[in-house]
Amino acid sequence: MKVLVTGGAGFIGSNLCHHLLSVGGYHLTVLDNLSAGQIEQTPAGVDLVVGDYTEPDTLARCLRGIDSVVHLAACAGVRISLADPRPSFRINVEGSFRLLELARRANVRRFINASTAGAMLGDVKGPITEQMAPSPRSPYGASKLAVEGYCSAFESSYGLQCVSLRFSNVYGPRSAHKDTVVSTFIKNILTARPLVIYGDGTQQRDFLYVDDLTRGIEAALAQPLTGVYQLASGRPTSLLTLTAMLKKVSGQDFEVRYTEHRTGEVHSTWCSTAKAAQDFGFSASTRLRTGLINTWRWYVENRDLWSQSPANRQQT
Repeated sequence: MKVLVTGGAGFIGSNLCHHLLSVGGYHLTVLDNLSAGQIEQTPAGVDLVVGDYTEPDTLARCLRGIDSVVHLAACAGVRISLADPRPSFRINVEGSFRLLELARRANVRRFINASTAGAMLGDVKGPITEQMAPSPRSPYGASKLAVEGYCSAFESSYGLQCVSLRFSNVYGPRSAHKDTVVSTFIKNILTARPLVIYGDGTQQRDFLYVDDLTRGIEAALAQPLTGVYQLASGRPTSLLTLTAMLKKVSGQDFEVRYTEHRTGEVHSTWCSTAKAAQDFGFSASTRLRTGLINTWRWYVENRDLWSQSPANRQQT
């Protein structure tokens, strides 16, 4: 199968490429502008195109002969969208619409859209299910909901098999550029900075190890699926529990600071994965402690990949 992975040099994309190549049977083209992704994380054996998926000519060239698209590239993050909502619309909505349109013209059969759960549903009592009515709390969540809508429309109108996979809070190796909670906490521990919790620490998240996610994406690629599915661990974990577990995993003591809750962020979110389990056998088998141990080791062994980023240099 010939697959185009947008954002394939980033955290999830690079892990997905490594996984698909290890499985075999895939010819991978990676399109990444390297604004966040790193060439060092891209495995040998992929065709790497350095460019932006919002550039029509570059995109049309990458789509030639492609069977399936895994669309991971995005302007990601609630905080970024709250500071300025326009990039979320321009990159996520307009860019994804253009990708869908060019994909159908190129006779692509299958389109895997990376979506989100918590940012789209807002504060609702868990577990979140695909049947719940979306109510985005941020421009980022709204942009992801819009793309899901276009995927549904292109499937119904043009026969492009589109499936939107709503990821929970993904963590794991190769997350050098990420500012998600696990990544940020580990980098702060290793650079002797305090861990900052926005709220009282009782807020809950659904932490999904990246290897479980990539297996889920692979399973979705192999099936003629349409619609929306959640990929998550299916287990809520409070930030208090996370910090306690990180103390055991790292073997270090560290300062935790608490500050005001941030506007636009949900307090607690966790997901049901019953639909994905039923339709394509998805399960998240990696326990949080095991995933954190693997992630901690990767950060310790690959400090050169993350310590030189502008954000980390500023804070050290």
